[in-house]
Amino acid sequence: MAPKAAGHQLLVLFDIDGTLLRRAGPQHREALVEAVRRRTGLETTTDGIPVHGMLDPDILRLMMRQAGASHSLIRRSLPGIVASAQAIYVRRCPDLRRKVCPGVRRLLARLAHMGVPMGLVTGNLTRIGWKKMERAGLRQYFRFGAFGETGRTRAELVRHAVRLARSRGWIRPGARVWLIGDSPADVRAARTAGVHVVACLTGVCSREELAAQSPDLLVDDLRDLRPEQLLSRSG
Repeated sequence: MAPKAAGHQLLVLFDIDGTLLRRAGPQHREALVEAVRRRTGLETTTDGIPVHGMLDPDILRLMMRQAGASHSLIRRSLPGIVASAQAIYVRRCPDLRRKVCPGVRRLLARLAHMGVPMGLVTGNLTRIGWKKMERAGLRQYFRFGAFGETGRTRAELVRHAVRLARSRGWIRPGARVWLIGDSPADVRAARTAGVHVVACLTGVCSREELAAQSPDLLVDDLRDLRPEQLLSRSG
């Protein structure tokens, strides 16, 4: 586990897909589709849904809506679908060690050596997100996470993560908080939540798309990011 350091001056939060991992395989989407089928009998797809940067529960709602499900059916069945999707994915998750984005391991190791608390902020459902980290060999770096079913928006997840870190004494008052992500949704969430943001070009978005959101830092990949940059920029 990362060394604990109470009252650190820095908190770093990471998105998963496109930021820590890329091209992680079809098993995640397949788990969502199969969970809907098992719980409702509906045949659904993620085709046509702009899943990048979305929360898994919102993806599931859109999948069901496209298949003709009523609002009441979606509301009643969603908790069971969320549970099933996680169970399915945990059984099927492949080895993801080769899917880790460039620079990730080095950056995480350096932050851990500095005692910086790190967490996940992701649209993935909880067990799916943690399983990905486990199978990628990255689980030991993260103390906690805020996941897709625990908030209504990505900004809400960021706020939840910051509150949790403060309540546990991991960061001091006035600590710098950074979100590292790969989508415009990550940048907007950081802005809404009042934290700094690094946008990296390891996902599907172009430099122009991310630059248009005016992130604090824009990098090709995490090989271009040094912990000192996160500490030196003023709040």
